[in-house]
Order: sequence, then C-alpha cells, then structure tokens
Amino acid sequence: MSQHAPLIIDISGTTLSDTDRQRLAHPLVGGLILFARNWQDRAQLAALCQDIKAQREDLLICVDHEGGRVQRFKTDGFTHLPPMRALGEMWLRDDGPTGPGSGALRATNAATACGYVLGAELRACGVDLSFTPVLDLDFGQSSVIADRSFGRDPRVVSVLAKSLMHGLLQSGMANCGKHFPGHGFVKADSHTDIPVDRRSLKAILADDAAPYGWLSTTLTSVMPAHVVYPKVDSRPAGFSARWLQKVLRGQLGFGGVIFSDDLSMAGARRIDGRELDYADAAVMALTAGCDMVLLCNQSVGQSTVLDDLIDGLSEAQLKGRWQPSGASEERRLALLLTTPAVDWDTLVVQAAYMHALSLLP
Repeated sequence: MSQHAPLIIDISGTTLSDTDRQRLAHPLVGGLILFARNWQDRAQLAALCQDIKAQREDLLICVDHEGGRVQRFKTDGFTHLPPMRALGEMWLRDDGPTGPGSGALRATNAATACGYVLGAELRACGVDLSFTPVLDLDFGQSSVIADRSFGRDPRVVSVLAKSLMHGLLQSGMANCGKHFPGHGFVKADSHTDIPVDRRSLKAILADDAAPYGWLSTTLTSVMPAHVVYPKVDSRPAGFSARWLQKVLRGQLGFGGVIFSDDLSMAGARRIDGRELDYADAAVMALTAGCDMVLLCNQSVGQSTVLDDLIDGLSEAQLKGRWQPSGASEERRLALLLTTPAVDWDTLVVQAAYMHALSLLP
C-alpha cells in the first residue's frame, strides 16, 4: 500500500467496470464517492460496496447524504431525512409545556436521531462516510446552501451539528464539517462560479468559522469552501496554506482529515488567474494542506480524466512537486469503520432505530 492515497474518485454505474477496478487498485487512490447514478436499490448498493472492499479493504466509500435536497439514496426503505433547517426551526419553537429552552433541547435530541438514522442506514449498506454536517451559516442569500444550513447563529449551528455528529458516532460513522471557513455569505455557487467573500479574517472567525473552533474535539474531517476571501488570501480556502494550516490547524486546533471539495467545480479550476488541469489543482490542494482531494463525475462515458489525474499526480510525485504524507494517510485510515455494521433487517426492528425515527422533524 502507498504511503499516502489521497485521491477520492467516482465510478460510472451500479457495478464496477474493469476500468473502475483498475483505477481503484492504484496506490494513489484512497476511496470513492457515490452518486445517485450508482444507486438502484439496497441489495445492489450493498453488493457494490462489498465488491469495492473486495478490491481493497482500505478504500473509503463516501457519499454526500445530508438530508433534504442533498440525499443520494431515497428509495427502497431509506428514510427521507429533513433538511437541516428543519432542526434549526425546531430549536426556535419554544411552545412546549416545559417552557423556554425546551425547543432547543427537543431539536438537539432530534438532531442526534437524524445522525443515527443517516449513519446506520448507510452503514447497513456498506458506506463508510457521509460528507455531513453543513456548518455554513444561513445568511439568506446563498442558493447553494439555503435550507442545508441549521441556521444563522453559529452557536445554534454548532450545538445542532454536535448533536448530529453524536448520532453518527452512535452508528459508528465519522463526520465531515463543511465548507470551511464558510460558504453561506456569498451568493455565487462555486460549482459554476468563483465566489468572493470580502470580509476580514476577524469578521469570519467571529461568525462563520466559529463552529470549527468550538467543534475541534468532535470533527473528524473538514471540507474547505471553493471561495476566495481576498483579505486573507488570493486563493480559494481549499488551496490556501494560510487558511488550512495557519487558521484551521493552528488557530482552531483541528487535527482530522482535510478533504478538498470537488476539483471539477469552477471554483477549483481557476487559481491565481490561470486555468489549472486537475493534476495541478490536486497538487496545489495537497501542498496547501489537504490530506485528500475529490474529483467527481468524471468516470462517465469514455472519459480519461481520472486516468490523467492519477498519472499527473504520479508524475508530480516522481518529479518532487508533491510529497506523500504519512500523517495524512494515518488520518485517512482513521476514518475507516472499526465497529461492525448492523445489517438492514436487524437495524429496522431495533428499538433504538425505531425511537430515532419517531423523533425526526
């Protein structure tokens, strides 16, 4: 096994093709991210995950499965989880018989239930990690964040996120706070544009980035935003050593895995005024402080983009432009599950699972 397997790639269909197998066997590939196109039903998903682990047990199987509109698997028994805003709204409803604060306590319990259901259902099918929770604040102007956020108050967001992460932990799953230091203030969508947030470092640390400090003992991974904060650095946060090493690791004390957001997004491709290829973008993200880099939706059709990325990073390593990190590999391996998963049929009749379902908003 490589000293460092930093690439998270995708696969094209509901089963592994020969090309997928070849890519997943490469020592620079550390995992893959699943999408709705990789889903048919639970039996198929479980068989696919089993096949992936048969290729290499250490591959990390990830998915964006938050609830609301970002949930990849929604049929064949998967619970339709609420958007995180529903938990924030529950927090504000102090109409219970026990008076002020009762809404907040009900919401934290519901958030833990959400995390448990989310994690347990995914794990029952063989998925290792969901990129959740969203820690972005809802300023009411970001269409890409919107109801994915718990709310506007960083204190409320932190407590609800911590409660959700408690539920994930009960299911045996790690977590991923995103999008550091905050994507909620900018209108532009980094999938198609390069958002710019012109606030000062002090303003961002006091508000959007505050949850990362408060949750530094609980977060197991973080995904930075493809947003430029010009008063801090001219590069987007995921390519900025200042943001990742000085602020996130140094000032805020975060010690887990840093994943880049998807390198195919517009916000990731244009750095320092020039268009980068994927391998150069990956090298830049890794040298800035990311442990892992994602490249999504590039396996469909006869595309060779993923092969070009793997070859490009191999070449960068040979030429000394990128050095593998043993510490990054240790962090990656720590995200792999250590407790055995409960299978679906056992899970759905468990009292804890049924109780959690009854608490969802």
